[in-house]
Amino acid sequence: MKRRLQSITSKAVPAAVVLALLLVWQLVSVAGLVPRFMLPSPWDVVLAFASDFSLLAEHARVTLLEAFLGLACGILLAFGAAVLMDRFPLVYKGMYPVIVLTQTVPTIAIAPLLVLWMGYEMAPKITLIVLTTFFPITVGLLDGFRSADKDAMDLFQAMGASKFQIFRYMKLPGSLSHFFAGLRVSAAYSIVGAVIAEWLGGYHGLGVYMVRVKKSYAFDKMFAVIFLISLISLLLMKLVDLLQRAVMPWERVKEESQ
Repeated sequence: MKRRLQSITSKAVPAAVVLALLLVWQLVSVAGLVPRFMLPSPWDVVLAFASDFSLLAEHARVTLLEAFLGLACGILLAFGAAVLMDRFPLVYKGMYPVIVLTQTVPTIAIAPLLVLWMGYEMAPKITLIVLTTFFPITVGLLDGFRSADKDAMDLFQAMGASKFQIFRYMKLPGSLSHFFAGLRVSAAYSIVGAVIAEWLGGYHGLGVYMVRVKKSYAFDKMFAVIFLISLISLLLMKLVDLLQRAVMPWERVKEESQ
């Protein structure tokens, strides 16, 4: 009973804060403290979302497709890079600085180049998403592999386990929590990366929609798409949480026993 009450409280407090902020926003807009065309009220945003729902849904479908394809490629590349760097120290010394270097380049700076090189279709969007999602997953997996218990690894070797068996039955399961931590961040980054790439060129997607409504000064629709992007990012992060609970049932048992 106490645990259930704590769970309800932990969910009610953030919800109350969000509702309070929306109420203040509505009052500021209605009172005219900020011009209505610059700061539409939450109700205006809801009406704009409803009026453009079918168009937003079509653009969201394209953005989600780009995000999923880019995230899938990022996961595969991150897994391969992490395994190679964990297995071969020379590869780690040569590859890790390059991976870190890729994160020092601003996304908004490289996006126009990708559009210039690859055109206005999905290729530059997916490439940018791979670049933004690759790093958190790679670092998370690598930290997970390297956090394996040395004594347990020595015991495995003494029992005649091969390097693949050590990786399969010890390193990989032990790195799952690190992997999902990186995946949670990358899932949100994938949507943001897709939208940024769409700003700079494209025919469909939420980023393209944002550029169009901004040029027409339809700020109610601008706020609507911003909230939609935030909602999609939160849902993707929640989906990662559910996937983690399904893949790591022992973590759920540990939480319930506390």
